[in-house]
Amino acid sequence: MRTAANLPLYWRVVLINGVVFILGTVALALSPATVSTRVLRSEAVVLAVGLTVILTTNALLLRRSLAPLDRLASKMAEVESPAPGQRLPQEGHGVVADLIASFNAMLGRLETERSGSNAKALAAQESERQRIAQELHDEIGQSLTVVLLGLKRAVDEAPPELAVELGSVQSAARSSLDELRRIARRLRPGVLDDLGLTSALSALATDIANHGGVHVKRGFAPGLPPLEEEAELVVYRVAQEALTNVSRHARATTVELSLSKQGEALLLRVADDGIGIHGAREGAGILGMRERALLVQGRLDIGTGSLGGTEVRLLVPTVRTS
Repeated sequence: MRTAANLPLYWRVVLINGVVFILGTVALALSPATVSTRVLRSEAVVLAVGLTVILTTNALLLRRSLAPLDRLASKMAEVESPAPGQRLPQEGHGVVADLIASFNAMLGRLETERSGSNAKALAAQESERQRIAQELHDEIGQSLTVVLLGLKRAVDEAPPELAVELGSVQSAARSSLDELRRIARRLRPGVLDDLGLTSALSALATDIANHGGVHVKRGFAPGLPPLEEEAELVVYRVAQEALTNVSRHARATTVELSLSKQGEALLLRVADDGIGIHGAREGAGILGMRERALLVQGRLDIGTGSLGGTEVRLLVPTVRTS
């Protein structure tokens, strides 16, 4: 039996069918039953019962051998691609156990490859954001500053009727410069490098409140554990994406932004009182948040919050595990 269990699946099926047919043949040979030239009704009943027994026995034996494959297929379908660390439980023997082990090994390789490729892609994205922010600040920002200085001199020297129109142009240019600086800050949060995570999140909350029309309640617990630079950037980007989604899509009036300690991890929570997601398909923004969380071995949960709208919870370990 142990040798048969280690045979390939094809030969196991052949062996089961062979055993069933041999046993059926032996049973017919040893039984007193005979078949006339013209099959009688009683003989047809015997043949039907014998065939039913053979088919039932064959089905039961095959089901016992193939049932683990059905369970394996259903469990493989349940594995979610964004969630790390998922493995199928080892069960069965022979080819089934080998298949489960191969699938688990494949999941491990895919996680490693995906983590590496995502890290490179996000690093390239941050580098490009930094470059664009620098160019916006140094090139376009400097040009707009020169335009504002020129407009100021023109307003001072222009006649009153023209000074009013030049003043409107000056206000538009100043608003454009402010907007450009705000975009540059969103592309590369310099305050995150200079003043830390809580200050950067406070500045982000102020920006969302001023331009998104949403009241932001902040709650940062004292004595928060320090994070690595990469983890701080992930927390900031997830908060930024969550607050942006609230401003654009949630139709919310209030959003709560908080940082707290949970065991050996840092918990970021963004909850709003908007319309919620209601099972809507996750877009590129949410998928990006999930990928960022995986980079620092964090866990991202999105669902209905205490305020009735959407709640985003990011749990980031303060001690990195291998």
